[in-house]
Amino acid sequence: METNAARKRIWGWYAFDWASQPYNTLLLTFIFGPYFAQTATGSLMATGMEESAAKAQAQAYWGYGLAVAGVCIAVLAPILGGIADSSGKRMPWIWFFSALYVIGSAGLWWTAPESFSLLWALFFFGIGLIGMEFATIFTNSYLPELDPDEGERGRISGSGWAFGYVGGVVALIVMIALFQAGPNGKTMVGLSPLFGLDTETKADTRIVGPLAAVWFIVFMVPFFRNIADKPRPSTPRAPLRQGIADLGRTLRGLPRHPSLMSFLGASMFYRDALNGMYTFGGIFALGVLNWSIIDIGIFGIIAAISGAVFCWVGGRVDRAIGPKPVIVFCTVVLIATAILIISLTPTSVMGISVGEGSSLPDIMFYLAGAAIGAAGGALQASSRNMLTRQGNPDRMTEAFGLYALSGKATAFLAPALIAIASDITGSQRLGIAPVVGLFIIGLILLAWVKRDGDFAK
Repeated sequence: METNAARKRIWGWYAFDWASQPYNTLLLTFIFGPYFAQTATGSLMATGMEESAAKAQAQAYWGYGLAVAGVCIAVLAPILGGIADSSGKRMPWIWFFSALYVIGSAGLWWTAPESFSLLWALFFFGIGLIGMEFATIFTNSYLPELDPDEGERGRISGSGWAFGYVGGVVALIVMIALFQAGPNGKTMVGLSPLFGLDTETKADTRIVGPLAAVWFIVFMVPFFRNIADKPRPSTPRAPLRQGIADLGRTLRGLPRHPSLMSFLGASMFYRDALNGMYTFGGIFALGVLNWSIIDIGIFGIIAAISGAVFCWVGGRVDRAIGPKPVIVFCTVVLIATAILIISLTPTSVMGISVGEGSSLPDIMFYLAGAAIGAAGGALQASSRNMLTRQGNPDRMTEAFGLYALSGKATAFLAPALIAIASDITGSQRLGIAPVVGLFIIGLILLAWVKRDGDFAK
């Protein structure tokens, strides 16, 4: 039975998912990502580039920018995780990376089309993304402390992820109902953009960065009020040296823990593929299906609602049968969904012509979005719980650092492969194809993952 203090800690932990989700929902996938592609395409066309080539090049720039941020995260994640475990101090790191989240997202306001800079747009976005990813690493490491007996971790992780999706839905509705204007100059509910935001300078879209920053500041309050580091009996005088030494021992010992190694390898590929689908989904809809930002926002709401529902359901399935079956099922669903998306054009589905003006491609992409939200959310929630079974219970922040490393060591791979495929084929649609292969590799590696890992608990 959960005590009142335990419930407060759990809900405080949930608050991080709610507060941070808009970076993924509003910035990475549904609003700023497509806006970047749209604005970068316009800038490239102004130099004389043909439209389809400019769209593919803009998608490539976005991919390369994400790849650089991914490399930074991959290099630092396990080191900082090891330092935090050795010192026992995670909260100062969360404060620091929360500040980067706020600075990076707020800085996206300065990306107006008339003074648009690819470098500065990618710089601010990258700073915020690094902040969000590292804050997530340190926050996730508190999960074992919320349920030391393991029985409820699947439910807690799934419910937290579902709560985050609901936060993303609410933030997205706020954005497209109050700020984002459509072609008629009105928001989704027929209002002029709040605060008199100028649609000519795309202020109604650029406000998404400051909105995400304010959202994070407000909704992180319960987390900081209810989550605290447990005091350690002793703290090393040189936590950096101690953390690196402990990390070195962990890495050298990985071959003795093949289940953990296999899980890190599997998650490295399937999470990279999933992030590729999240990152380029809105850009795909904008460039291939010619959707508007509001259309993409509605798509995002459908995907996030689906994600919230199935994260909650998946958490309960996880509690009943364990995380591995959930992960395998979701990966198979995502492979099928990726194949469907690659087949879509404005006039065909799965290679079958549907005629000019048919709504079927749009309907199928909405269904694909629902599938991505459902399977992707449940996959990530169960993966978070799976790591608590695979990692060393005494070095859990470091384990989540290694988990981030496995996710980011090849985090450049999906964006880079998509960028290269887009460059080579000159097609946004075919540029998405590499994610299928990444999902399949991850699925194969799961065969060597044991249900409860190979650390003595």
